[in-house]
Amino acid sequence: MTTKDSTERPGVIHARPVPHPGRWVALAVILVLIAMLVNSFLTNERWGFADAFEIMQQTPVIEGLIKGTILGTVGGMVIGIFGGVLIAILRLSHNPILRGVSFVYTWFFRGIPRLVLLAMIGSGIGFLYSQVDFGVPFGQQIAGWLGLSSDFTFFTLNVHQFSSTLLAGIVGLGLSEAAYMAEIARAGILSVDKGQEEAAAALGMDRGKTMRRIVLPQAMRVIVPPTGNETIAMVKDTSLLSAIPVITELFYQTSAIGNRTLLIMPAFVAVTAWYLIVGSVLMVGQHFLEKRFSRGFGESRRSKPKPRAVNRPAGAGGA
Repeated sequence: MTTKDSTERPGVIHARPVPHPGRWVALAVILVLIAMLVNSFLTNERWGFADAFEIMQQTPVIEGLIKGTILGTVGGMVIGIFGGVLIAILRLSHNPILRGVSFVYTWFFRGIPRLVLLAMIGSGIGFLYSQVDFGVPFGQQIAGWLGLSSDFTFFTLNVHQFSSTLLAGIVGLGLSEAAYMAEIARAGILSVDKGQEEAAAALGMDRGKTMRRIVLPQAMRVIVPPTGNETIAMVKDTSLLSAIPVITELFYQTSAIGNRTLLIMPAFVAVTAWYLIVGSVLMVGQHFLEKRFSRGFGESRRSKPKPRAVNRPAGAGGA
């Protein structure tokens, strides 16, 4: 009785790949849709690409792009990022009052649509207050009791003049964005291991320095991707500045040109092209930021070189 050698290899397996007909059907549908879209671009003159290119170069459109869209995005995100990090730190505080204030802030501004908020800033605030005095509360009464001529007012804001400016729109967008950035920053801070804070405390670092030097740099890996998405969303939300109303804005200017020249669709194509250009630039910047802050996380380790053999003299001892 003969036994089969255990070292003998099995025969060649003629395996067939699993068919995926759905993929080919989806590919065919996508190619047909792309062909239809290209055919529409080439044959339908109502798109007006030449007129759209001319509208994109108009001075009011360029001014609206720079002042309304880009400046509004930068200003709103600066206020939103710094305010969001501050609110996130308050949310994680051991003080229940600070936690309650941060929770009410995020609850309020996340629950109000930005269009409604900007409309309230542009119209409602001016109806409630003609001017706002910044100083000591009840300063006039206190000055009267003390016999002083000063009413302890440090700064007076004319609400009617402020509520219709681009700065008012930037403040409104920033206050709304801070509520969303607070949750993003809080998630990033919580993603850092607690052992990092404990190690920093063991080295004698206070809580503020630990947050700046240890926690936030590591949390940026989690904070950067959603912050990039919020920045691109802010570019599109600047079109809501017309509720202030702010006329130096990209969508407002292109719409005005389209209504005046009856080139409605070319105006839409022009503003869409500008939004796509700005969004594409921000996506590239987001990619490099993510690559920078993700160094050392999830990367495959390079194979370590093997140690070289050391020739020892005969009879040499040692481990």
